[in-house]
Amino acid sequence: MLENKNNEHTSLEKLGEFGLIDHLTKDFKVTQKSTLKGIGDDAAVLDFANKKTVLTTDLLIEGVHFDLSYMPLKHLGYKSVMVNLSDVYAMNAKATQITVSIAVSNRFPLEALEELYAGIATACKVFGVDLVGGDTTSSKTGLMISITALGEVDEAKITYRSGAKANDLLVVSGDLGAAYMGLQVLEREKEVFKVNPNNQPDLEPYAYIVERQLKPEARKDIVTLLEQLDVKPTSMIDISDGLSSEILHLCKNSDVGCNLFEDKIPLDPTVISSCEEFKVDSTMIALSGGEDYELLFTVDQSAFLKLKGNPNLSIVGHMTQSSEGAHLITRGETKIPLTAQGWNAFESD
Repeated sequence: MLENKNNEHTSLEKLGEFGLIDHLTKDFKVTQKSTLKGIGDDAAVLDFANKKTVLTTDLLIEGVHFDLSYMPLKHLGYKSVMVNLSDVYAMNAKATQITVSIAVSNRFPLEALEELYAGIATACKVFGVDLVGGDTTSSKTGLMISITALGEVDEAKITYRSGAKANDLLVVSGDLGAAYMGLQVLEREKEVFKVNPNNQPDLEPYAYIVERQLKPEARKDIVTLLEQLDVKPTSMIDISDGLSSEILHLCKNSDVGCNLFEDKIPLDPTVISSCEEFKVDSTMIALSGGEDYELLFTVDQSAFLKLKGNPNLSIVGHMTQSSEGAHLITRGETKIPLTAQGWNAFESD
């Protein structure tokens, strides 16, 4: 647990709920024109004028979504915001405000929550969003974080999961599988540490994949890029649960099929080498790993020349008639049905 300079911990009981909120949020500045009133009243007041509002929320629970034995609280605060902003960007919208609510047990002193909120503050600053409200309460089971994100978008630019058409190109940002492999490295080192607490792990060779797990970045830049290229996606979703399940969401919502080409799936060299080390198939990790927070979208074929060769984007397949189903075309040109094997929050152990 984090300590202050005097090696003392500040009990949350001393501050009380409102004192705690005031303390944790006192340095957050309002930057969005749409924020008329942020923290400090019974409710926030927002004015989006003639824009449409998008809203999303996520709940993160200790022991289910994060492990504090290797997840620094500052990183956790940052990642908690990214999880939500990613959903806003998946609507082709601009993120503008968040609210943050936490339930916390008495094993967390004030200094620990200051670290958590430092990460939240960094995310707000980097991505230009305002913290406009939230709540704190006690918990008997560790730490829970609920963040709600809001965004604005012109009605004509809203992108749903339901607009893909047969023959549309399937495009993904960044690379896939790194976050999952970073988690495998962290879990392995945790087990080694349990056996020998004096053993300090060398994570340098795995720096990229560990960072992708601990500090993912929502792809605000892709929304901006598509606007600059004058490309309006026909459908879009963020990749939180693995590529295969997200493709199947687009297929189901748009009533189309898909051909995904294995040799087009973008993989970082560190992912390939770590998959070899862990003796797992890199394609399966990209399909099922999750937590990449990249954007997956479809575009009309007329946009091909605008997207071709862009280092931020990979064209990985195309949509088909729904009767053809969703398939992975392997490097050996075998056609395999895509199945959703990604993260399931209600799956039994």
